[in-house]
Amino acid sequence: MIGTFLPALALAFVAAQACIALDTPLPWMIGPLFSTAIACMLGARLSAPVQAREAGQWAIGTALGLYFSAPVLAALARNVGWIALAVSFAVCMGMAAGALLRRLSGSDDATAFFAMAVGGASEMAVQAERHGAVVERVAAAHSLRIMMVVGTIPFVVRWLASHGWGAGLDAFVPLAGRVDVAGLSVLIAVTSAAALALKRLRLPNAWVIGPLLVAMMLTAAGVQLSRLPEWMIRTGQLFIGVSLGTRSTPAFVHTAPRYLASVAACTVVTLLLAGAFAFCVAAITGMHPGTMVLATSPGGIAEMALTARVLHLGVPVVTAFHVARMVVVVLGIGPLYRAWTRVA
Repeated sequence: MIGTFLPALALAFVAAQACIALDTPLPWMIGPLFSTAIACMLGARLSAPVQAREAGQWAIGTALGLYFSAPVLAALARNVGWIALAVSFAVCMGMAAGALLRRLSGSDDATAFFAMAVGGASEMAVQAERHGAVVERVAAAHSLRIMMVVGTIPFVVRWLASHGWGAGLDAFVPLAGRVDVAGLSVLIAVTSAAALALKRLRLPNAWVIGPLLVAMMLTAAGVQLSRLPEWMIRTGQLFIGVSLGTRSTPAFVHTAPRYLASVAACTVVTLLLAGAFAFCVAAITGMHPGTMVLATSPGGIAEMALTARVLHLGVPVVTAFHVARMVVVVLGIGPLYRAWTRVA
């Protein structure tokens, strides 16, 4: 594993530096993700151990939790109705996209549904296997979706921010503080313990949600142990980018062309629908359009919340929307699939 992980890290670091030089958004994730994905699809033997992905998720989850001060939680509580509406929209959009994918690609019900369900890739693959779907195609669909979302949304949102679309309306910032070695050690210990506890319970995204919840509770209570060093956050992004990129294989390129083209078309449709919904909510609520685009996009918690952090947008809003969606989709995916097969 070391022999395939170290070259992946080296390539990812060089790609991140290139993205910094090109001034792309999210350089420590976009560079590693696309460089390792392309290399793997060309036949390079690169991999990332599960511990690297978990370390990256821990860094991101902890960093996000430090935004949730008591005033921020109060502001989020006022938007709980919009969060519920956005989750319902995402679920319905995923089900509609599944029906569209089935029609375009000729896939079976289970494969089409779980390929377009807006949930975590690993969780959807597990659920897909339980319901008799073609797991390889479901995994390929989610890999393509992640690459399309990460390759477009951060650029679109930065463009919106640079053109003054509601800039600064909801730019929550983490509580001020410095890196305290003792406090950081305690923070690492308690957040890691929470992640391990959730992992033992087999809950999804344990290394994001566990640290996020603990850091959030500490921050809301006014307990400031330490802020996270920037190098930890960047390393976390790099690890996540490498973990996502090395999922690609030469076989991914040779997955049924009609199927991949159909997935790409369905993903474009969901991106456009989510964008339209985001602009409607932003217009009604007065929240930053960029924040709402990130909050309602069919991306993952880490990628979208990180983009919000880098662009100084509403990190807690984006995080809250995606966490709520993940919980609903993961817990309700079985009943949703059964309802979908009866209606579709």
